[in-house]
Amino acid sequence: MRNRLMGQVVLPMFVLLAATPALAQAQSPAANDAAPVYQQPPAPIADILDARPSPTPSLSPDRTTLALYDRANLPPIAELAEPMLRLGGYRINPRNNGPANSRTAWLTGLSFQTVEGGQPRAVALPADARFTSGGWSPDGKSLALVMDTPQGLELWVADVASARARKLTGPVLNQAAGSGMDWLPDSSGLIVRAIPAGRGAAPDVTRPPTGPLIDETGGRAAPVRTYQDLLTDPADEALFDHYFTGQLMLAPLNGQPRAIGQAGVILGFSVAPDGRHILQTVAKRPYSYVVPAGLFPADVVVTDLNGRVVHRVADLPLRDNIPTPFDSVAPGPRTISWRADAPATLVWTEAQDGGDSRAQATVRDRVLMLAAPFTAQPTTLIDLNERFAGAAWGRDDLAMVNSRWFNTRHETRYVVDPSNPGQGRVLIERNYQDRYNDPGSVVMQPNGRGASTIRFTPDGQGILMSGAGATRQGEYPFLASLDLASGQSQRLWTSADGEYETLVGFLDDQNRRVVTRRETRDLPANLQIRDLSGGQPTALTNFPDPAPQLAGATRQTITYQRADGVNLSGVLYLPAGYDKDRDGPLPLLMWAYPSEFTDADVAGQVVDSGNRFVRPGGSSHLFLLTQGYAILDNPAMPIIGRDGAEPNDTYIEQLRANAEAAVDAVVDMGVAERGRIAVGGHSYGAFMTANLLAHTDLFATGIARSGAYNRTLTPFGFQAEQRDYWEATETYTAMSPFTYADRINEPILLIHGEADDNSGTFPVQSERFYAALKGKGATARYVVLPLEAHGYRARESVGHTLWEMSGWLDRYLKPQSGAPAAP
Repeated sequence: MRNRLMGQVVLPMFVLLAATPALAQAQSPAANDAAPVYQQPPAPIADILDARPSPTPSLSPDRTTLALYDRANLPPIAELAEPMLRLGGYRINPRNNGPANSRTAWLTGLSFQTVEGGQPRAVALPADARFTSGGWSPDGKSLALVMDTPQGLELWVADVASARARKLTGPVLNQAAGSGMDWLPDSSGLIVRAIPAGRGAAPDVTRPPTGPLIDETGGRAAPVRTYQDLLTDPADEALFDHYFTGQLMLAPLNGQPRAIGQAGVILGFSVAPDGRHILQTVAKRPYSYVVPAGLFPADVVVTDLNGRVVHRVADLPLRDNIPTPFDSVAPGPRTISWRADAPATLVWTEAQDGGDSRAQATVRDRVLMLAAPFTAQPTTLIDLNERFAGAAWGRDDLAMVNSRWFNTRHETRYVVDPSNPGQGRVLIERNYQDRYNDPGSVVMQPNGRGASTIRFTPDGQGILMSGAGATRQGEYPFLASLDLASGQSQRLWTSADGEYETLVGFLDDQNRRVVTRRETRDLPANLQIRDLSGGQPTALTNFPDPAPQLAGATRQTITYQRADGVNLSGVLYLPAGYDKDRDGPLPLLMWAYPSEFTDADVAGQVVDSGNRFVRPGGSSHLFLLTQGYAILDNPAMPIIGRDGAEPNDTYIEQLRANAEAAVDAVVDMGVAERGRIAVGGHSYGAFMTANLLAHTDLFATGIARSGAYNRTLTPFGFQAEQRDYWEATETYTAMSPFTYADRINEPILLIHGEADDNSGTFPVQSERFYAALKGKGATARYVVLPLEAHGYRARESVGHTLWEMSGWLDRYLKPQSGAPAAP
């Protein structure tokens, strides 16, 4: 039962006990009657977890200044224990009307550094300040900050020239639905979403109910995927109205803030490039208990800066009946936004097949435009035979439009002329999972009004593209020019052999001087200035190795084949100082995550990672390198659908074949031996782990974190499965390790965040799977992490997770070592 006011969950007693030494006593000689407490991972993992994170850099739009943000380390569990409300798919902190602490990465300091060099200048902030970034002003002279205070969230602005910060508003920001701020294009101030003046106290939801909860279908089909944190009753609706009702406010850099228009449940807004119009999405009743707030009925309107509605874009109904296939969408206008290179032109998409991808149609999506004053009829920019997947705006006569179709993994990129709309020219067609032949993405640049537009070659005849540059030998990021007439690409620069260097931004109009981010196998990522014409780069930052304790560990990409000839690969990590001839095979952990493909050749692409700097963070399995384990990281687990067949119809067979090939590879190398190999994974990787223990005898034990194990609890699709349970009953049943709990005869460690927010991975998945394992006599341990979501954030939770994992593997992979028997 949920405490609505505090937003906390009272766990059933057996769930709490499942993590206690008392329950583990039959399996663990180390168990005692003491109350369970958070444990520290073995050295040197704790030291690495507590090391100061490297600053996060950000280049200003005017290309003159770096902002260096100091990041908070893993937060204490006390921060996650602050009150939290789960409303309409959001998690909020009622104290500050912002996102819950579990979803907020706080910053603690700020410095400015010129790109020409010199020492960073620290910005004076309040003692113990914690804030989030509100982004650069379009002119690059100011930086917005959202400062957390005991009373709420305040808007601050830091001035680059003086390196000083000042407060623009009191604790009135309303960020329940997200960032809630947008710079004016002339950099004179910001539009923010605020708490309405005189809002008053939150509604009292502790009173007894006045009646039952009733829902009725009326015979209308409404298939929806498994969402978390939905509204559940009228009390939730009242809280949603209270915390999500916002008032737009103009906060000038010089002057007093003023309200804009009327308050409403404003889920999103953006300022037009002309600075005179605001696009708003305002949710309205009736609310829904089966979909998140983004699918509630909503008015999409354009207002002026006084809040007067000048155009009604769409009156969107409740969208709870979208077909489950991934290429299906809601009917009516969607992806509504401003055209970045025009003063005030709306752009949106409308499905021409009713939104149902199963319907036969020549045109799937139509992209439309409408310019201010919004009195004319919309014009068609382009008709697409796939789903709209984004646009990049350049100039009056050129934009790029992308479309995709999930079923085939096909992508098309078009060149369009907004001044002569209605047609597009195909520039690129490809399988978007094909890494070897990826032409890259269009390079975007700020246009001076706060919008991103295409960066052209100096002669205007081509556009710049940048990509990862995946090859068999590794990823080598590149910059290329793409000729708009021929579609031919020419490399202008490629990261050097043994290095991984990516573009951050340009410093001149000739596309020669750039800021890059460079790393190697042995050197952490740092920023530098590079002249693409030649010469030595100039260092801008010098961040040290955050975990030098792992510097001696080795890694290599290994390749192998599964029985049907599909090429596979994984990254093999070995502990520092290990010598195979001297030390022999090691206990080994495979940590993986399956992926679905339609093309076996694409699924078998291998990319060496030898030029990347790798250090673990959070609850990474790579920390176990410090405990004497070899790790095969991300061994490929492709699930391939051939000739139109659904990949999941042969999921178990392909999963088994992938795992057999990986085990054979490390055993044949002599770095591991059968009987001392474990398998593990997080989320869909946990689902994979349970299936491999149920359907193979390849592994001595498994670690499954935050997974889903019973697919009847996600009946309208999961992961890449588009069919519902009734269309593919056999597949859902066969893929559920819960079905085969009686076959799991290897020890399994289950870990789950008590407040998991990921679609489909409700904590009940682990709870009931553990109950099944216990009932069938399996060796299992179930650990619930209080207050944690799908990913684990608190220092105590992360440390304890790594302690559990290390102790579990010690117990079942190296019993001869004399290691302690147990968590």
